[in-house]
Amino acid sequence: MQAPDDFNPVAGVAIELEPALRRILAANPSPMTYRGTNTYLLGETALAVIDPGPAMPAHLAAILAAVGPGQHISHIIVTHSHLDHSPLAAALRQSCGAPIYAFGDATAGRSPIMSELDAAGLVGGGEGIDTAFRPDIIVEDGALITGDGWSLEVIHTPGHLGNHIALAWQDACFTADHVMGWASSLVSPPDGDLSQFMASCHRLRARPWRVFHPGHGAPVTDPAARLDWLIAHRTAREQAVLAELAKSPATARDLAEKIYTTTPASLLAAAERNILAHLIDLMGKSLVEPIGKLTVDATFRPAK
Repeated sequence: MQAPDDFNPVAGVAIELEPALRRILAANPSPMTYRGTNTYLLGETALAVIDPGPAMPAHLAAILAAVGPGQHISHIIVTHSHLDHSPLAAALRQSCGAPIYAFGDATAGRSPIMSELDAAGLVGGGEGIDTAFRPDIIVEDGALITGDGWSLEVIHTPGHLGNHIALAWQDACFTADHVMGWASSLVSPPDGDLSQFMASCHRLRARPWRVFHPGHGAPVTDPAARLDWLIAHRTAREQAVLAELAKSPATARDLAEKIYTTTPASLLAAAERNILAHLIDLMGKSLVEPIGKLTVDATFRPAK
């Protein structure tokens, strides 16, 4: 269930999506970011900037240029501290004086098992973490961030990253990288946690959303169907992993090559990290185990 490949707005141009909401695309396209990072401007007078994006002077200039007469930026909100979402926040704060809101630094919200794996030296892979990120104001799950004419409910949605949040705006939701229409989210241990990811999917699924505004790609206009697809997709991947391990022990790389048969070579490393996330999740369910110590290249087998 992948959206048509027709999302291609001009980078740096503020586009109105609905009243009081505009989107500016950053010029940072890649296999992991699609056309680039979506930065959102919410409000009519006092504006919230959601996900300033990567450290690109041209994108900073585009955000500031979108602030019209009689408007000012009152809030900077970061959904998570990946390098394509958070680094520009500091420069934007310096330019406009607004505080930065987020769930916490790059380690906030990390599950105990992932903290243990990180301490043991299991390095992350894929997108890259903004380790220098520090918010001015830490927001907790369920908190309300309010501005002039708008209000956002913080929903902690760990999985893609421990400090990942979604932001409910009435019946719309800014889902960042947790739910996107163009691809499923990368879950790369120890920064990503599949057990948390699935729990966050089910939590979002329990609410009647009208639309999702994601961190990359076009708006998701059928949120319930997209969440159902994501949950089913991950469940099918889990069953594929178990089926392959029932045949013979294998590494995450082996399994990725067998399962992601149509994946471009440029995305195979990300696929391997997703498989590793599944293996760690299945370890937590006592369904698989590593032969020896848990490492990135460990060989796994069904649990005895």
